[in-house]
Amino acid sequence: MKIKISTLAENTANYGVLGEWGLSLLVEVDDYKILMDTGLSYSAVNNARIMGIDLSKIDCIVISHGHADHTGGLREVLKLKGNVVIHAHPDIWTAKYTTRGPGLFQQNIGVPFSREELESLGATFNLSKGPIYLQGNILTTGEIPFTNDYEEIENNLFIKEGSELKPDPLADDLSLIINSEFGLVIISGCAHRGIINTIHHAQKLTGQKLVYAVIGGIHLVRAKEDRIEKTILDLKDIGVQKLGVSHCTGFPASARLAREFGDVFFLNNAGNRFILP
Repeated sequence: MKIKISTLAENTANYGVLGEWGLSLLVEVDDYKILMDTGLSYSAVNNARIMGIDLSKIDCIVISHGHADHTGGLREVLKLKGNVVIHAHPDIWTAKYTTRGPGLFQQNIGVPFSREELESLGATFNLSKGPIYLQGNILTTGEIPFTNDYEEIENNLFIKEGSELKPDPLADDLSLIINSEFGLVIISGCAHRGIINTIHHAQKLTGQKLVYAVIGGIHLVRAKEDRIEKTILDLKDIGVQKLGVSHCTGFPASARLAREFGDVFFLNNAGNRFILP
């Protein structure tokens, strides 16, 4: 099995491509092509064109959760692809908000399109709370349980019910799992429910303990030092062999991970392309 990953959208960028807050990864497992998230707006489509990648050839789309910085490029992708199945959790369609600034300004951060508009462009939504098996040993995590005492969702993320904001449990947060002969490859959008919770859930789903690679956003951007240290200890205990972080990991946490993991670690910026193993 050969796994090729092309990073189409990310906060920071290699020379010649656009950087934009958000994440989009093209994951090719042999000849099967999965678009994992679509970034905030047009950067994924723009960068794919610059990188010589034809998004009309993708086999499916996986949405990690219903935030705009992972779904905002859907319309542009659908204009290229047309009919395609989008795999996600049903809660991507909940009204999602954050609060910002001293006055706690409410900002809508949910999917910036209606389901009807995306379906009119050719999208078919396969929504499930449980794992979705895509092909062979490729699946989504489905809902990720909290199994440790230190990973939690940030307190500035909400859902809106009527006029009331309530904490968002982010049940829609999921990751992609590839159960390869060289170990698990886990690809996360943000890992809002915790990267260690995500890894342990992937191990339980597959029965595979060996974790070869963790790629994507691991939401430590506002994490306290204690959580970062516990995450490092658990990643070492798990024995991750490649750690390519992006997006919401945050610069302080990324620097700490780089120092601890050395050659195992890399920053996964827009424009990166690599092959596993």
